[in-house]
Amino acid sequence: MTRLHTPAIDQATGEAAALFATVKSKVGKVPNLYATLGGNSPDVLAHVLNTGATLGRSTLSRLEQEAINLAVSEATGCDYCVAAHTMTGKLAGYSAEQTRELRAGGFAGDARIDALVKFALGLVQQRGTLDATAVDALKAVGFNDRQLVEIPLAVSAILFTNMVNRINDTTLDFPKVA
Repeated sequence: MTRLHTPAIDQATGEAAALFATVKSKVGKVPNLYATLGGNSPDVLAHVLNTGATLGRSTLSRLEQEAINLAVSEATGCDYCVAAHTMTGKLAGYSAEQTRELRAGGFAGDARIDALVKFALGLVQQRGTLDATAVDALKAVGFNDRQLVEIPLAVSAILFTNMVNRINDTTLDFPKVA
């Protein structure tokens, strides 16, 4: 049972109603996370959607972004985001086994994705300034400075939704992942 009040989507008015209509037109439904965000703070939902649009224009591929989403969501223990991004990761082209491998913190089949996942997890799990070898490892597999700025945006975006879901215990509306 969720902990935060989430008004019914069909009863939303104003900015929340407009945002929900936009989400529904793009996704086919308003996921429970977005209903919670928009129902409590339309400005926050707008920010999340704008961040998503920015990431959609980033030079990180969809596969790279889903690798970050899966690894970070697993590391933080967000069952909602693990379920959502297992589904979207499969839509992006990962197999079920590959999504499990990414959730475990690596990706043996692709050195670039493997380095990215390890870097993203390092950002989340380590304190202080990252060692230069972490940055060098990403550059060695082809990531550039622009992407080194886009990666923390992708990490912070998934961390935000992870945290809200962990606070709320958001009800899964995606297939549960074991």
